This record gives sequence, structure tokens and C-alpha cells, in this order.
Amino acid sequence: MKVIIPLAGKGTRLRPHTHVVPKPMLKVAGRPVMSYVMDDVMQLGNVEQVVYITGHLKEKVEAFAAAAYDVPSVFIEQDVQDGTAGAVARARALIDSPVLIIFVDTIFDADLSLLKHCTDDGIIWTKEVEDYQRFGVVVTDANGHMTRIVEKPKEPISKRANIGLYYIRNWQLLLEGIAHVLTTPPNKGEWYLTDAFQYMIDQGAKIRVVDVDGWYDAGQLETFLDTNRVMLEKGRARRPAALGEGATIVEPVYIEDGCTIEHATIGPNVSLGKGSVVRQSTVRDTVAGDQVTITNASLHDCFLGDHVRVEGVAGSLNIGDHSEIRGEG
Repeated sequence: MKVIIPLAGKGTRLRPHTHVVPKPMLKVAGRPVMSYVMDDVMQLGNVEQVVYITGHLKEKVEAFAAAAYDVPSVFIEQDVQDGTAGAVARARALIDSPVLIIFVDTIFDADLSLLKHCTDDGIIWTKEVEDYQRFGVVVTDANGHMTRIVEKPKEPISKRANIGLYYIRNWQLLLEGIAHVLTTPPNKGEWYLTDAFQYMIDQGAKIRVVDVDGWYDAGQLETFLDTNRVMLEKGRARRPAALGEGATIVEPVYIEDGCTIEHATIGPNVSLGKGSVVRQSTVRDTVAGDQVTITNASLHDCFLGDHVRVEGVAGSLNIGDHSEIRGEG
């Protein structure tokens, strides 16, 4: 089986952080977002090759992936942002077996072992949501096979959101579908992979629809912080072996060893990177990078990059690496 991971996007909704860090490499509960899914992929044991479709900050993606995963890897640049079908099309010369396609800016609770026993043409994983108007939703027949995908429906024809996780066993028909899509007029300059799936369905393919137990978005600030909270609650929490004088920890938190916490309250739902210092402050519902210094502050719902200094500030902040903010508090 081949694995294709499109991650060429610029992550504009998570700026300023994505100016210097690729979106899938931003850390949630101390780990890059993409590592949560990749760990599940590596446990499958039958991955022949991982194809990364890169673009924005591609050198950082390549360095991270090469060091983190012991599996043959290929990096292909998507030099023009022409959509998800355009991304996978760049790997077509390498697709000669079933493929698992993963968009790694979200975290899933998905049973990937299902693909080992798949006899259908493929599997598309979904999550039932109440705010279905925000998503592309998957419509199924009585046997649980996909009939179509509808983008942001006004009527509740389905509440099963497309989450960006697909297994395609019939890879030949997938390539045929992608080739067909690329002959059609693009939608605002982009071709969509879901249109290739629709082509497969129209040709008689059977794609099984399976609901995941959990789906956690890490693509914008509000959901990023909530996903950090969920990962802490699901077992990623840790506290340092030693705490400074006057330190109070409100679980769950993720705090690297070597952080300095004095006369401060940390948590709940805080991730604090290595070498960070918090004094005379309270911090909750926050993701802070490495070498962050927080003094005389009261912070909540913050996303702080690496090497950030905050002093005398109360409230919420979203600031990138090497920033400094001082208030009168």
C-alpha cells in the first residue's frame, strides 16, 4: 500500500505561526499534529512508500518526515496550488497499488485496520456533525456506500462530514477519475479530489462510508486550542518531575522537563515547551512553544510561538516566534 499526504497549503488561518512552521508540524500537546495520524499509519505494517506532496516550507517538512519515520519516502512539490485532485495527480506515476490518502491538519480516532479486510473499491471516513452546512457531506445508500458528496448543503441531506481520510483499493479507477477531473473547468483555479471519487461512483464503484469515533480540527486558532485540550484529556498530559516554589498545576497540562514555574498557576489545558519560564502569572487554555517567558501576566486562550516574551499582560494573545509584548499589568 502507498500513502499519499498532501500538505502543500500555506495554513493562512493559523498565521502568524505558519509563516515559519508548516501547519501539520505545529504542536498539539507537545507533538506535531501530523505525528498523531502517522503513528497510526506506521502501525499498519504494510506501507511500501509514503508520498508527501509539499509546497509551503517544503524543506522543513522533508527534514521532519525523513527523521521521524523509517519508511521509504518521496517528496513531490505542488508548485501551483491547483487543488486536492491536482495534488494527488502529481503522484500518479507512483500509484501502482491501493492508496491511503490523508490530509494531516486534523487528528482522527479512526480504525485504519479496516482497510486490511476491505473488499470494496475504497473507504471514505466521515464524522457526523450538527453544523453540516460548514462541510462537504457524504450521502450514502441503504448499504452504507457513498452515492455523492455535497459541499455545504442547505438542507440536511446528510450530517456525515468528509474529514479528509480515504482508502482507495481500486487505484486504477482513481487515476482515471483524476484524469477526468483535470479535463473539466477548475473551480476558482482548483480541481477537487472528491470529484474524482464521484466519477468512480458514477462508473459503478462501491466506496464504503465509515464513521470515525473522533475528529479534531487543528486548522484554525479556536479549534487548535480545543484539540490541544482533547489530546491532553486523552492521555497526552504530563507534568515535570520538579516544580518551582509557589507553583500550582491544574490538570491536564503538558509541561516539558526543565521549565521554570514560580509563584504561578498553570492550567488547565496548557502545553508549555522546553526551556520556558512562567513567574507571578496564571495561564490556562494555552499552547506555548519553546523558550517562552511569561511574567506578571494573566493569560487564557493563547497561542504563543517559540522565543516569546510576555510581561504585564492580561487576556488572549496569538503571537508568532521571537515576539515580545509588555503591558502595564
